[in-house]
Amino acid sequence: MQRFSLQRPAAVLSGIILLSIPMMSQADGYITLGTTSESTPVISLGLDHTFEFERWHPQLTLRLGSGILLLPGDIDDDNAAWTLTPALRWSFAGEHGMFVEAGIGMALFLNTHLEKRQLSTSFQFEDRLALGMPLGNGELSVSLIHYSNAGIKKPNSGFETLSIGYRHPF
Repeated sequence: MQRFSLQRPAAVLSGIILLSIPMMSQADGYITLGTTSESTPVISLGLDHTFEFERWHPQLTLRLGSGILLLPGDIDDDNAAWTLTPALRWSFAGEHGMFVEAGIGMALFLNTHLEKRQLSTSFQFEDRLALGMPLGNGELSVSLIHYSNAGIKKPNSGFETLSIGYRHPF
């Protein structure tokens, strides 16, 4: 039976929201739902801001996101992380078309294990690829993310997540 305590992740999320209040008028909110390579459910909530690169190319933007990653598991196997992810976005048909994103960010996990995997360090790199499209006032995306400590400490048992997400402007 799975049991997940939201107490620690809720405290982390509250801190992120309080620190992000000045940016909220210019930020977009997002939620993603998915699974890890270990079949652990994944929920991610966060805020991000898009920076335009019109001087370089009208189809290229930078998205800077920050949020919380929740990984519910069996008793004492749950985990959560704070993430910071820059991602370059290429829009195929201008502002309102399909897009692809790629970025390398970071995550700070509460525990150094996830189910049977030993992460060895709380700090993990986050490698992200996403494909998406506009949906209503927001956008829908599918993302593949790899978490790993890049060999900083062994064992380096990283993991992947596959998620569907929705992003909506405030």
